Amino acid sequence: MTDTSPPQSTKTWSARFSEPVSDLVKRFTASVLFDQRMAHQDIRGSLAHARMLTAQGIIEARDLAEIEAGMARITDEIEQGKFVWDLDAEDVHLNIEKRLTALVGDAGKRLHTGRSRNDQVATDIRLWLRDAIDQILTLITAFQRNLLDIAELHADTPLPGFTHLQVAQPVTFGHHLMAYFEMTRRDAERYADVRRRVNRLPLGSAALAGTSHPIDREMVARELGFEEVCANSLDAVSDRGFAIEFCAASSLLMMHLSRLSEELILWMSPRMGFIDLADRFCTGSSIMPQKKNPDVPELVRGKTGRVNGSLVSLLTLMKGQPLAYNKDNQEDKEPLFDTADTVIDTLRIYADMITGIKVKPEAMLAALSQGYATATDLADYMVKKGLPFRDAHEVVAMAVRAAERSGRDLPDFSLEELRAFSGLIDEDVYQVLTVEGSLASRNHAGGTAPDQVRAAIARARARLS
Repeated sequence: MTDTSPPQSTKTWSARFSEPVSDLVKRFTASVLFDQRMAHQDIRGSLAHARMLTAQGIIEARDLAEIEAGMARITDEIEQGKFVWDLDAEDVHLNIEKRLTALVGDAGKRLHTGRSRNDQVATDIRLWLRDAIDQILTLITAFQRNLLDIAELHADTPLPGFTHLQVAQPVTFGHHLMAYFEMTRRDAERYADVRRRVNRLPLGSAALAGTSHPIDREMVARELGFEEVCANSLDAVSDRGFAIEFCAASSLLMMHLSRLSEELILWMSPRMGFIDLADRFCTGSSIMPQKKNPDVPELVRGKTGRVNGSLVSLLTLMKGQPLAYNKDNQEDKEPLFDTADTVIDTLRIYADMITGIKVKPEAMLAALSQGYATATDLADYMVKKGLPFRDAHEVVAMAVRAAERSGRDLPDFSLEELRAFSGLIDEDVYQVLTVEGSLASRNHAGGTAPDQVRAAIARARARLS
């Protein structure tokens, strides 16, 4: 009898070809070296698929039992570092399928019924990214809690507020830090919103057109915790918009942390000397023994460009692709994985680093005395006395010019000197020219008055609870 069984091969499609793939092409096209990190997600998806196939009568119960037993062994091998990843098997999916078939035979071969690697990889990426987003949201919360602790400790500590890197008006250090709470709060909202679109099941779309087998996609979605199924099979296997959204949200988060990093670097400089960072987050110089370099915030600032690059990479990857799946999409994983890794590592170290900030209130207060920080308060004072704001602005500008010439700050002027600029000025002017008076006067929602800062912190804690 003639043997009509297919030739044995590590390739699932080798019978179509008359010659083997070259070693160069194998190395060029294989993704297993980086997509093996989705192994647990691949196994979860395969088990849910197998249970659905059994429930629908497409495979038998004994097949399912063998698949579950085989997957349990594979999981154990992966966790113990004993699983052998084979470049010939190309990717994480075929490596696991090859090992499963070696363990359980025909049951392993039946697992791929009703699906394609196209919808399989799309499902794995979504499962992996959903887990990554959940971890990131937890880390953002940890960072925010530590940020709130130091903000509350310094709700009264005066700090120069800057515009154009010039001293503008007094704020409190706590108020300044709360700006970063609001930034990361929006970041968390974005991640949560992205997660909703990540959490849609592509499996069941097969290669691009769906499958002729009587599958139950909703059953698989329920088992894997997806909120809904992808509504169009072509879109399901080829869409990577959710990955682009994730990288965009990550770019915004990293941009916010980069801005905070820049401020920590500036504040730590001896020119300002507003803070010091704990030694564990700094390094020295190979030649200058006096140096203490803020390497961690500098690296965060640098890694922001890396995350931005991943976003541009994915946008460029997708911009010219026709429907449906194309091999280009294999290039989506490395920028996506790198973005998640960078964000997770950054948040972990920042949550710790924020607790290691030593504030130097005296230096902050001294800087406030050098930049005419209460000039706007003097203008507001005269407006309350009836002078139009533009006229008050002109009067204070002349007073500042006189202060510059004499090398003094506005509170150092005598009442007679101040009245030379406007007869509306009286003895109560010194209440608004002090830093404390300036801070206390901003007593409205969102203002820098210490009471408002504490109220904002209380609201923030309530949101995190």
